[in-house]
Amino acid sequence: MLIRFAQYVLRQFLAVGQLSIALGDGPMHPITAGTAGPQAAIRLTHRRVLWRLMLHPDLAFGESYMDGDLQIESGDIDDLMALLVANREHWQNHWLARLVLALDTRLARFSGLNFPGRAKRNVAHHYDLKDSLFDNFLDPWRQYSCAYFRSPDEPLADAQITKLSRIAAKLRLQPHDHVLDIGCGWGGLAFALATVEPEAKVTGITLSENQLAFASDAVRTTSQANRISFALRDYRQQTGRFDKIVSVGMLEHVGAKHYDSYFASIARLLAADGLALVHSIAVSQRPRRCNRWINKYIFPGGYLPSLEQVSAAAIRHGLKITDVEIMSGHYEETLKQWRQAFFKNCASVRQHYDDRFIRMWEFYLAGCEYFFRSQAGMVCQLQLSHSYHATPLGRRYISQQEDQYWDILCKTDFFGKTPPSTK
Repeated sequence: MLIRFAQYVLRQFLAVGQLSIALGDGPMHPITAGTAGPQAAIRLTHRRVLWRLMLHPDLAFGESYMDGDLQIESGDIDDLMALLVANREHWQNHWLARLVLALDTRLARFSGLNFPGRAKRNVAHHYDLKDSLFDNFLDPWRQYSCAYFRSPDEPLADAQITKLSRIAAKLRLQPHDHVLDIGCGWGGLAFALATVEPEAKVTGITLSENQLAFASDAVRTTSQANRISFALRDYRQQTGRFDKIVSVGMLEHVGAKHYDSYFASIARLLAADGLALVHSIAVSQRPRRCNRWINKYIFPGGYLPSLEQVSAAAIRHGLKITDVEIMSGHYEETLKQWRQAFFKNCASVRQHYDDRFIRMWEFYLAGCEYFFRSQAGMVCQLQLSHSYHATPLGRRYISQQEDQYWDILCKTDFFGKTPPSTK
């Protein structure tokens, strides 16, 4: 009886494809949409899991997979993710989903208030995990953001160097520039900028104590130690004036209510003839919080803006948009290679984390990959300035400078550290 009821309820959430469900040792029961599409078969260990899938599918699929209460009977997690993502918008438009998400949206008004203290806690939740975890799937430059692939079969390490080179080219680095890196991560971008322009100074700020410790320790051993510095600091507390400002993968953590303070800070800190570059995930439809499962387990306070929302916030604070690039297709390949490297080195991950954590990380990487494969998300780069005269006519300068920087960075080891996944 419960299975029949579940078939009826879950059928309402499917627009395409087929989901087959078995409870305990029972037989498979197919739930088929009216349109062909991805197919997945799952087995649930308890009746309560089935109830949760009906009431909170956006949370329950991920939680049940993490806990081992949802097992994929045929195929793999790619099949399940393809089905879930293909039906994501359809479920969100269902009356039950609208009811659940409306309540969640009201509560999100408080969780989206990323004041400095909360912002630091949100960052620590994800980025203050063990460095060895990230060693197992990131490239040698520890880039935890979308790479830039010149060809579909390019290795991730090369594609990340292309991303670094492209960012440096868009900043039009000059001798004696002082660059601010907002959300500097483990320092790879700061080190790259100081490497391609040997007379530039770079200041990196982060709210992650682990990332700060790694970057600060590593830079002490390099010849750039007198030109690169890092600090545990919120962007709203930064002072000074900078020739160039860069912020990669940071805006997703700012929260919609703080876009004005974010771009006001960039405008305040950027020199009159300076350039800034903001690299962020965005959505082509209405801006929204990240998926509830992602917000709960991976990125608390995460929010995906629309390009219109970001542009409007920048313009409100006197910043002019001098270049926009949509990096279509690059993040899904980045996430695919991250997931491959993660499982290649899974034995190392298990030295510090249990199977539940590993399943959580698998669900996260696969879910994000299929989010981009479905074209629900994109990556954008906005070049900003107080003046349109800060950039040359045309865009050829970007590719020309990028090639020169790529040659330099390919011959450089980031702090001499090479993660196991790239050996």
